[in-house]
Amino acid sequence: MALTGRAALIAALASVPVGVWDPSWTGILAVNAPLAVACACDFALAAPVRRLGLTRSGDASARLGETADVTLTVTNPSGRPLRARLRDAWPPSSWQPGTETAASRHSLIVPAGERRRVTTRLRPTRRGNRHADRVTIRSYGPLGLLTRQGTHRVPWTVRVLPPFTSRKHLPSKLSRLRELDGRTSVLTRGEGTEFDSLREYVPGDDTRFIDWRATARHSTVAVRTWRPERDRHILLVLDTGRTSAGRVGDAPRLDAAMDAALLLAALASRAGDRVDLLAYDRRVRALLQGRTAGDVLPSLVNAMATLEPELVETDARGLAATTLRSAPRRSLIVLFTTLDAAPIEEGLLPVLPQLTQRHTVLVASVSDPHVSRMAQARGHTDAVYEAAAAAQAQSERRHIADQLRRHGVTVVDATPDDLPPALADAYLELKAAGRL
Repeated sequence: MALTGRAALIAALASVPVGVWDPSWTGILAVNAPLAVACACDFALAAPVRRLGLTRSGDASARLGETADVTLTVTNPSGRPLRARLRDAWPPSSWQPGTETAASRHSLIVPAGERRRVTTRLRPTRRGNRHADRVTIRSYGPLGLLTRQGTHRVPWTVRVLPPFTSRKHLPSKLSRLRELDGRTSVLTRGEGTEFDSLREYVPGDDTRFIDWRATARHSTVAVRTWRPERDRHILLVLDTGRTSAGRVGDAPRLDAAMDAALLLAALASRAGDRVDLLAYDRRVRALLQGRTAGDVLPSLVNAMATLEPELVETDARGLAATTLRSAPRRSLIVLFTTLDAAPIEEGLLPVLPQLTQRHTVLVASVSDPHVSRMAQARGHTDAVYEAAAAAQAQSERRHIADQLRRHGVTVVDATPDDLPPALADAYLELKAAGRL
C-alpha cells in the first residue's frame, strides 16, 4: 500500500486542532475519522494487482535503427474496474537516450472482467537480444488516495539484427553480375570458367579461344564464349578478437565488417555460389553452413545479431585450422580482420601459406576516415603533428597490405561506407578472371 499525492496529507494536517497533533500518520487518522474512512474505502475499491493476467505479443525482431512494437494485454478478472499506471521495463539500450520514460509508461482503465492492450515501442541502439524485464502496475482507487502496487514477469525477447545499410548497392552489383553472366552483354572469357557457346570471331578476340573444329565446319571463324563458374564455395570469416572492438565513427569495426559481409553474401548467393560463415577469436563464436540461396541471408543476419567483439587476442593458428576444416575443398576465403602490423606479422602471416596453398584468400579491412582527415590537416603545430602521425599509420597499413599481396592475397582496405561496394567489386573481378 502506498500514499499518493501530498494534498490528502496536507488536508489532514490542517484539520487537526492545535495541541492535539500526533506526528504519526496513525495519529492523523485517529483524529480525522472521515479521512480514515475515505482512505480505507479507496484502498478497498482499488482493483487487486496480483490477480491480473498479462500476456505479450508483437515483434520478435527488428533491424538496428528501426522500431519494434511489443503489445501487452492486461486482463482484469476481478469485479472492480482497474485504474492504473503501468511501467513496462526493458534494458536501457532498448530506446534512444532520453525517451525511455515516455515510451515505457502507460495509463489504462480496464473494466471488471475485460481486457485492454497497451503497446510499448522500442527503438534499440545496439544489436543482440533485448529481454523484457518486470511489468510494474500501480492500481488506484476512485479517489486516488491509496494504491495497490505489484510486479509481474512477462517474458519476451526482441532480437536486434544488423541494419544492412549496404543493401542499397545491391542493384548495381547485380547489374554488373548479369553482364558477367552474359545476360546483358557479351559473355566474358577467362581461364577456369565454364564453356557456354560459340560465336563469330571479331577483331580483338583472343586467338586462344578459337574453336578450330567448329571453324572447319563453317565458313567463318568461331570462338568459344564462357560464363563465370557457379556453385563456388565462399567462406566469410569474421575475426571477433580485440581489434574488431575498435570504434570507427559510432560503431565497432565488427559492425562495418558485418555490413560488407552481408552485401557480399547477397551478391554471391544470386550468382549461384554457396556462402558459409565462421566467426572466431579463440573459439568458434558462430558457424553457419549448408544454407540454401534463399535462406542464406536471413540465417546470416540472425547469426550475426548476437556477435560481439571479444577483448582477447585472436588465435591465428586456431583460426586457420578451423577455416581449413570448414572449407575442405577449394574456396574463396574472405577474412575480415585488421591491417595493424602486430596482429598480421605475428599472427596471420606465419599461417597464411596454409590457406593460400589450397584456397583463394581475400582480406577485407575497415580503415578509419578520421585518419585520412588528420593526414590532410595543416595550419598549426598540433595539426602538423597529427598529420605526421596519420601519414605514418597509413604507410604502415600500405606496407602490411603489400606483404599480404606478395603472398597472393587480394586486399580490400576501405572506410565503413566504401568497404561493402569495394568488396563486392573485388569478388566480381575475381569471378570475371576465373579465379574462383
